[in-house]
Amino acid sequence: MSFGSLEEICVQCQQQGLSFWEVVLADHLRETGESRQEAWDRMARSYQAMEEADRQYDGSLRSASGLAGGEGAVLEELARQGAMLSGPFLGRAAARAVKMGESNACMRRIVAAPTAGACGVLPAVLLTYRQQEGLSLDRMVQALLVAAGIGQVIGARASLSGAEGGCQAEVGSASAMAAGALVFLRGGSCRQILAGTAMALQALMGLVCDPVAGLVEVPCIKRNVIGTANAVTCADMALGGLSSPIPADETLDAMGAVGRLMPSCLRETALGGIADTPTGRRLAQEVLEEEPT
Repeated sequence: MSFGSLEEICVQCQQQGLSFWEVVLADHLRETGESRQEAWDRMARSYQAMEEADRQYDGSLRSASGLAGGEGAVLEELARQGAMLSGPFLGRAAARAVKMGESNACMRRIVAAPTAGACGVLPAVLLTYRQQEGLSLDRMVQALLVAAGIGQVIGARASLSGAEGGCQAEVGSASAMAAGALVFLRGGSCRQILAGTAMALQALMGLVCDPVAGLVEVPCIKRNVIGTANAVTCADMALGGLSSPIPADETLDAMGAVGRLMPSCLRETALGGIADTPTGRRLAQEVLEEEPT
């Protein structure tokens, strides 16, 4: 991707009278040499793979560690009953976020968006919004292109890796991508897309990566729910006219700097955070003892 900033995308939108997704797609075509139809079809397949992963979730499965599985079905039923304080939309989205994370832990097919550890956030938001609004597949592809453009700039200016930048680089980035995509789907401007992105990243700034037993299960799966809720509320704020005093690109740079300042024990090594609690160490030992030799 030739863009080094989100601001550059916005400037092109304004200068050329194009939507955010159109600028991202045009840049992608220049970079890859793909035809517009090839790129469009590939993105459509990614979205359809998210829907398939949601449909094929199996609440009876448990991960090899025994730490994950079945809770997505519990949340889904609570949402169906209308028993969640967060309301129908967030309830359904939270269930989807957990279902995706559990499917990943159970070695099912998911879409890493932008990573496997953060695979629940973007589909939770997009699938639930499409279910609510009855949008076309083409509209969802446009939203994915918006999310992809945001994610590419984050990766270029900061990081999408928990090992490099902590969980702020994974769930935080996914949340920012989802917030921007949701603002777009709700008819927001480019400036509002950037505001939602910035606020979502700022809300999760400094989030550490501390997987128990080194597995992308605890606390990772439930952090996808937090990233989902964060995306929705930040999109609402941006659409309501609330702004981010700190520009989106400066926020990305700050996230990258924070990631570099984190000690290695807080960057996916399972040596700090909740992985280093007495229970976290006990669970890790139990998992290691159960592994086949």
